[in-house]
Amino acid sequence: MYNVLLVEDERWVRTAVRRTIERTSLPFQVVQECQNGLEALDWLHHQRADLVLADIRMPVMDGLTFLSQLRERDTTTSIVLVSGHDDFKYVQQGLRLGVFDYMLKPVETEEMQACLRKWMDSVGSQRLEAKPEAKDAAELTPVERVVQLIHERLPGEITLTDAAAAVHLNPSYVSQLFKQRMNQTFVDYVLHARMGEAERLLKLTSLRISEIADRLGYTDVAYFSNTFKRIKQYTPSEYRKRLTEAGK
Repeated sequence: MYNVLLVEDERWVRTAVRRTIERTSLPFQVVQECQNGLEALDWLHHQRADLVLADIRMPVMDGLTFLSQLRERDTTTSIVLVSGHDDFKYVQQGLRLGVFDYMLKPVETEEMQACLRKWMDSVGSQRLEAKPEAKDAAELTPVERVVQLIHERLPGEITLTDAAAAVHLNPSYVSQLFKQRMNQTFVDYVLHARMGEAERLLKLTSLRISEIADRLGYTDVAYFSNTFKRIKQYTPSEYRKRLTEAGK
């Protein structure tokens, strides 16, 4: 059974697509539904889907932005874009980002079946080919593993104690190793990583500043804004205003 992630902002459309997949009688099951690209990226940080069906026009983060962000860290997950708009520019952008297929709403059972069969054939062909070997976690140095862990936990928080436990070393020793290798303390690296995530959310989503602060674990919006300004030279609102003006 292949696992499908469904990304669509309208609940009734998600229900319709899920039932269409079921009517194909093919070995696919929807294991998660997300309302926008940002929710999907968060879910994919910790889970994996064999196939992602994503709408293009969604609030917070649209389908093409979601696809672009996913491709920065994952070039293997197959994406099928689903849209209510027959606009060739979407097709072009999707193809450039490596989309597997593109379907128009409403998706009929026969069309869904053809798309899923084509995907199954593609997967079967790929499995006959040799797969490149990824660097195994056991081959990573303790500092590389800690850095990996920090980014896996974003937008959440990770402490030095958490990191040390993950690599089975003393926190003080990890702190010394980290500073020697990265030329900055563990705390500073985490702070810059979190502000980098804040910058990404300000740029790519329509989330309010208070919502971004909350996602990053800041209950005090003013403190979050001051911290962001210290790292990025602008407050979150100033940063977003500059982006808006630059886009005009």
